Amino acid sequence: MGHFCTPQFAQAWPDRAEYQKPWQSWPREIPDAFVREFGQWCGENGVKGKYSIVPYPACVGWLDRELPGWTRGQLESSLELVRTLMLPNWDIHPEMITHTRIIDLNSGRPVEPVNASTMENSFPRVKISTDELTAYLAYALRILKNCGLPCEGITTPGGFGNLMKPELSVAVYQAVRDVFQAELPHYFKYVREGSESTEPVLENLQNENTMSVTATANVPAGTGDWFGGWQGDERPRGKLYLSDDGQSGRMAELIQRRSPALMLCHWPGMYCNGKKTGFTEFQAIVRTLNNVYRDQTIWMKLSEIARYWAAKSWTRFKLSDSKLHMTAPIAAPLFTFRCPLDAGELIAEHEDGSILELHEVQHRSQLESGTWFEEEDGLVVCLNLPKGESMLRYAE
Repeated sequence: MGHFCTPQFAQAWPDRAEYQKPWQSWPREIPDAFVREFGQWCGENGVKGKYSIVPYPACVGWLDRELPGWTRGQLESSLELVRTLMLPNWDIHPEMITHTRIIDLNSGRPVEPVNASTMENSFPRVKISTDELTAYLAYALRILKNCGLPCEGITTPGGFGNLMKPELSVAVYQAVRDVFQAELPHYFKYVREGSESTEPVLENLQNENTMSVTATANVPAGTGDWFGGWQGDERPRGKLYLSDDGQSGRMAELIQRRSPALMLCHWPGMYCNGKKTGFTEFQAIVRTLNNVYRDQTIWMKLSEIARYWAAKSWTRFKLSDSKLHMTAPIAAPLFTFRCPLDAGELIAEHEDGSILELHEVQHRSQLESGTWFEEEDGLVVCLNLPKGESMLRYAE
């Protein structure tokens, strides 16, 4: 994207120095070999996240049709690599249609003339209807669906939707539900700094306090982009994420205050135009996280974080006759909560008749679905929370 995006950005914003860089010398692609190296290493180290796929990258070609400069076999091989290697641990998002030029949805051609008002990074420059915004998002999603890539969310490029932030949340919900029928659509757009909360925000909330509650999850990042930048030509500054001893840096700050800690980076910033210096620093950070904070953290995809926060917000508890009744409008794996019951032989029973026996563990870090841990102020219970009515009770 750096090679193909930069000249288009330079035409739209000719006075910006970052668009006057020697893009001709940058590689035309980040090869599948690096996708494989990155994906395999992340899989071995438990890393999860979100991976953007631009459907019509910089107007070069369509990922569900033809990409000039690549054979159809090469294109399909790249997509298959993403489907098999990345999908299990990574959400796939479109980062709009082109990440550069706005597309006329009727013709599929870029809108003229080329200027700031016809670039996705600042679209729309005037108010449009929510339906129009929804149609634009759905267009991108359908291309990825044609590629066999499921999506539960969307990433916005630059200032996309800045003029219509409330409408954007509604449009994400409508588009993702329409194309992929996702239960809880989410999107990534914002970066939280300093003392700002990095918790997901449930927007566009409908039917609150019912079993049919719906929303759009706004999942923010908690760091800047301090690897190799979106063009892949910056010097990585990994210590801003985390120090070698894990005691300082933005990730340490977020984890120590028990907040979601999401690192932000761009794909070219991992590859760094072939030097892979961003990836090297990323690996060091992951190793430190897994060493220093292994007992305090769990890697999750954006969709998993969104789902967990929805379950945390919507699940209702009621204690009656030594039984804890749970009403959950949405399911959530590894749902963990403090329980007012005393230690004992506990059973979780769902309205469909299924029963799960819970077992005690000795340390919080050992918690997994179907276990509980006793602390001074009560029990901490972990289970795969099903949608509907459930009950936690003592075995008979």
